[in-house]
Amino acid sequence: MARTRAHDSVSPARACALRVIRRVFEQDAYADRALAGEASGLQPRDRALAMALAYGTVQRRATLDHVAGQLLDRPVARLQPPVLALLRLGLYELLYMGGSAEHAAVNETVELAKRAAPRAAGLINAVLRRAAREGAGVLADLDDATPEGAALEHSVPGWLASRWWAELGAEEARRLLRVVNQPAESALRVNTLVSTPADVSELLPVPSRPAAGLPEGLVLDGPFDVQGSELWPAGAVQPQSRASMIVSRVLDPQGGQRVLDLCAAPGGKTTHLAALMGGTGEILAVERHPGRAAALERTAARLRAGSVRVEVADAAQARLDGRFDRVLVDPPCSGLGTLQSRPDLRWRARPDATRELAALQGRILAAGAAAVGDGGALVYSVCTISHAEGPEVVEGFLAGAPEFAAEELTERLPDALAGLPSGPGIQLLPHREGTDGFFIARLRRR
Repeated sequence: MARTRAHDSVSPARACALRVIRRVFEQDAYADRALAGEASGLQPRDRALAMALAYGTVQRRATLDHVAGQLLDRPVARLQPPVLALLRLGLYELLYMGGSAEHAAVNETVELAKRAAPRAAGLINAVLRRAAREGAGVLADLDDATPEGAALEHSVPGWLASRWWAELGAEEARRLLRVVNQPAESALRVNTLVSTPADVSELLPVPSRPAAGLPEGLVLDGPFDVQGSELWPAGAVQPQSRASMIVSRVLDPQGGQRVLDLCAAPGGKTTHLAALMGGTGEILAVERHPGRAAALERTAARLRAGSVRVEVADAAQARLDGRFDRVLVDPPCSGLGTLQSRPDLRWRARPDATRELAALQGRILAAGAAAVGDGGALVYSVCTISHAEGPEVVEGFLAGAPEFAAEELTERLPDALAGLPSGPGIQLLPHREGTDGFFIARLRRR
């Protein structure tokens, strides 16, 4: 799709956001990759605004389409894709971007329409001006008392709202759904093989604070282009959520040990393990896809993790290279714990995928467990909120593996998480812990 030339009165951020939205919904592009391509060359402030507009519009698609349907004289499904993209963008800015001026949202969207869909500029102008008067009232009529209402108000597929209702309970599901459209927490892991949190904090252009219970973690209070920073090539930092950092802490590798990391790409946890081990011992990082394995090697090199050796192999296959002191099983999952940072994921997810994934996860867990040495430990982690992919996988494995037992995690978690309910593992929830939704279990060979 050719780039749209916007009028001088249209901000670069809005023009960029429209291109991203169209690529997501018309070309099935991933939002983060589309943004990376379209926002190159933008100033940091414009890039931040483009990201907020594009990600928010993609996340709120269902609610925006409902509002549009209330204000149009025709079904939303009859609109041409460029017209629908423009309406979604303008409605999102009017209804959800509190700091935007109403006239700017309307006028600039209309200017964009004159170039992307000129015959519809009048329609878009009329709908957005009506939305400025009536849109808030349409939103006010929504409520999340039922799964169906919650799906519409918080803009998720109906099957997902119903599943969380059943698995978490109505009130917990509502609390979770009320945060899935908020920006994800911005966190960095300081690579202690290279630097210290204190030194990195002094070099950051935005305020930061220590991540409670994670000595290597920093939580940022503003947008930060980490890959454009001098800290990136120096290998001093890695973008990583607190939940992801907790996984490596729970595995608790010791210096000099032999560690197996299955499904290791993109390498955030792999290189964290290397840092926790002080660069000693051996970490065998297994990744099935050659391209992802090559990217993992580059990440390990950038982060000076010389103890990492990458192997291209199928993680579900039995290993023939002896036993390991620690094994990390981090298999492919539905990713439903990361909706805040992956705005298009909710529209890609399928209700039947969790069961398919659980079967694969069970095979990889069994292969990883077979590689654990006597007295050794394994951590199973998935970045999702799904009984089928979390506790059910672990319980199913333990039922057939009496030589393994699930460990209590209380003493291995940051103090702020010590009171979490624990079955065969723990479930982190974005609305409760303020980080990605992860399931984490630690198993020990007797």
